[in-house]
Amino acid sequence: MLRALTSALRLPRPRRPLEARGCAANLAAANREIQVCALAGPDQGITEILMNRPSARNALGNVFVSELLEALAQLREDQQVRVLIFRSGVKGVFCAGADLKEREQMSEAEVGVFVQRLRGLMNEIAFPAPTIAAMDGFALGGGLELALACDLRVAASSAVMGLIETTRGLFPGAGGTQRLPRCLGVALAKELIFTGRRLSGAQAQALGLVNHAVAQNEEGNAAYHRARALAQEILPQAPTAVRLGKVAIDRGTEVDIASGMAIEGICYAQNIPTRDRLEGMAAFREKRPPRFVGE
Repeated sequence: MLRALTSALRLPRPRRPLEARGCAANLAAANREIQVCALAGPDQGITEILMNRPSARNALGNVFVSELLEALAQLREDQQVRVLIFRSGVKGVFCAGADLKEREQMSEAEVGVFVQRLRGLMNEIAFPAPTIAAMDGFALGGGLELALACDLRVAASSAVMGLIETTRGLFPGAGGTQRLPRCLGVALAKELIFTGRRLSGAQAQALGLVNHAVAQNEEGNAAYHRARALAQEILPQAPTAVRLGKVAIDRGTEVDIASGMAIEGICYAQNIPTRDRLEGMAAFREKRPPRFVGE
């Protein structure tokens, strides 16, 4: 059993980086609903997923979901991605949730299949590198479920978010019933889901639903700028150690503490032979900043 667990927790071997990841290549695909931009210069290692479906306020339609799954599959094992930011290209909205107009045209069987795809999408957002949701506007229903699938959330204080599905005759079906209780506790999650209550970014921070809430600026992208500053704090740290720390937390919080300690030990053992661990010790000894390479 321990051998199987060790295998399951092993980080993937690095693949070749993507051929066209930069912002210039991204501009050529400006008509896509999902665009990927790898930052350069001092921000190299930060990759952004831009959600850009203005006609439907970034609603989770078939094309949107397919393109997002495709982008995540391409990025998943790219070791150059140290932090992944989800942001919106539509002012005033992060993601408005399910595309109910599109769903009205589906049969009951088709709805079931599509919601299962949404659950799969949210699981794919559980990415190897840290993920940050930059919520500069409405994040409702599936939009909040997408943000909950990220490791960290930053919101404009004026942003509006909530799992509002019960006001539409539904309930959260893309992970909201599972991730919100793990984030806020069972009683509070039940209250928010049962009432379909909407929260401002400031209220969400007070509850612990978002890590940071910031005053919105005239451009409408204050949360994005705070998310990028947070990514810049993560960027210099040892990438393998950060990824393994994420695995230890994510897997460990799902089991009893004794099993969690075993998971931590397995992850720690994987970090011991890394070049970055030796570099960190050498930098400390030589009183200089470490130069981590992710190996």
